[in-house]
Amino acid sequence: MRRPPTAVLLLAALLGTLLLQGVLTASPAAAHAGLVGATPAQGARLDTAPDEVRLRFTEDVSIGAGYLRVLAPGGGRVDTGSPEVSDTTVSVGLRSGLPDASYVVTYRVVSADSHPVSGAFSFVVGDGELLPASAAAGGGDDVDPVVGAALPVTRWVTYAGLVLGLGVPAFLLLLWPGGWGSPLLRRLSGAGLAAVAAGTVGALLLQGPYAAGEGIGSLLDPQLLSTTAGSTYGRTLLVRLVLTLVAALVLLPWWRARRGPGTGGAVAVTVAAVAVVLTVAGVGHPVAGRLAALEVLVTAVHVAAMTVWLGGLVVLFAVVLRRGTSATDLVSVLPRWSQVASVVVVALVLSGVVQSVRQVGSPTALVHTAYGWVLISKVAVVLVVLALAALSRDWVQQQLGAGPRSGRRRPRRPVVAQAFAAGPAAPDPAALPDPDDAAEPAEQPATLGALRRWVLVEGIGAVVVLALSAVLVGLPPAQAAVAQPVEVTLPLRSAGGTAGNGTVQVELEPARPGPNTGHVYLFDADGELTQPREIGVTLTERAQQIGPLPATLAPAGPGHYTFDPDLPTSGSWTLTVTVRLDEFTAVTASTDFLVR
Repeated sequence: MRRPPTAVLLLAALLGTLLLQGVLTASPAAAHAGLVGATPAQGARLDTAPDEVRLRFTEDVSIGAGYLRVLAPGGGRVDTGSPEVSDTTVSVGLRSGLPDASYVVTYRVVSADSHPVSGAFSFVVGDGELLPASAAAGGGDDVDPVVGAALPVTRWVTYAGLVLGLGVPAFLLLLWPGGWGSPLLRRLSGAGLAAVAAGTVGALLLQGPYAAGEGIGSLLDPQLLSTTAGSTYGRTLLVRLVLTLVAALVLLPWWRARRGPGTGGAVAVTVAAVAVVLTVAGVGHPVAGRLAALEVLVTAVHVAAMTVWLGGLVVLFAVVLRRGTSATDLVSVLPRWSQVASVVVVALVLSGVVQSVRQVGSPTALVHTAYGWVLISKVAVVLVVLALAALSRDWVQQQLGAGPRSGRRRPRRPVVAQAFAAGPAAPDPAALPDPDDAAEPAEQPATLGALRRWVLVEGIGAVVVLALSAVLVGLPPAQAAVAQPVEVTLPLRSAGGTAGNGTVQVELEPARPGPNTGHVYLFDADGELTQPREIGVTLTERAQQIGPLPATLAPAGPGHYTFDPDLPTSGSWTLTVTVRLDEFTAVTASTDFLVR
């Protein structure tokens, strides 16, 4: 029975895994950090000035070329010293004796996946008017358009360089030692390694302006370069640059000798190639969130499979399927490539599914985020490419089969000769033609042009896939960009900040613009549900000066209330619960959450 095409298997695997994601125990990766808490809180009114400002994010962050500043109404800075970073928290001290006024906090930090996150909010000391966060310069999340456009180009150049610089030699090592004598393949491989180096240098130079929100004119700024080089991201790029040079030095003698390396040389080339692939997988989304080591490994398998597969397509189109290639080489190379490509495609599909589950998380995120739609586009192109690959595989099986050069040589049939005294001399059995040799094609198949056209279209599709992959790296993963329900338990505090008055549990879903559903559960100091004298909930988006919007609460049981807010826009919202326990005691609790 004919096996289903690989394209169908890919689609079924991807959709099936996404639908079953809910049963997986591993948490999806969260990348592109988001602000989830601040002390003082956004829009807070304080009796006295705090000693410091502390921000808490969804993932580990660093300052890098960014900042954390606190500004007075006139724009002067009131923070002191350099910001301190501890995992997901960034803090900066404030000058003592600050007067009653409104202050603006503006920040720009770098998330674990190397992308900058910035914003601004304000708080008030005393009874003054709350200063709009927009009054702070540099509080936006803007990226210079030239820098933003150049970054995916450097990624694409790096990926294309891997295909040429490492994928082409991989094909020759595995399948076609005779290809080492091709001047065209030597030039393609050298250009590929140069492209990896150029893409890496470009990413290294652009990271500083990207993280700092500066323009292309600061590309060679010594301070930005030093900051980038001292970061984990920068060190990984520098290691990649050195390893690329090592790979070039290892390969150069074999290209010049026009023959493949021996065992020692092959091991050296393989080690260098694997190391380069690991540095490509070791930046960006894979290093953020939980199980980062597993994600880096899966991404490395994905990148390696892509490199070998697409590098093979380049060799086929550029050299093997040309008119000058002997029929013997075709029979030797194509059936074995068909087998290797099948294994590589399986690795590509499985690793891609794992990546999709971690970065997307759910079918909802797939269709409600830019990351999800770019991923869908990438999968669609890959399906077309795999369909063409299936046609190519069928052509190879029909035209060439598993010939004598493909590793399954049929046994030589015995030849019986009888000698007669009066007859002519019996033929020498060794001189008789081998039936297998007679079956070997003397010339290229007439339909070889069709195979070459299919490989060309596969290559064009591969270029598109690489471009989409470069775009994906710069987008927030769908799981991080999609709305996340709110579920948090908060201590109730008095006006003086004293806790011990019980807790409140708040739930809100889906935390998207439009209708939402919320629940509030009130607990006393002993953890028992309690009925307050009065309770209220408000929602505020201070950056856009929306609210406070009062929520209408409906009793749903002892200490339990429901509400159905209609949030007008996305942004960083604050939900505040105000509780009057008795005639003299009022307490509050608040939480910040993202609406996407």
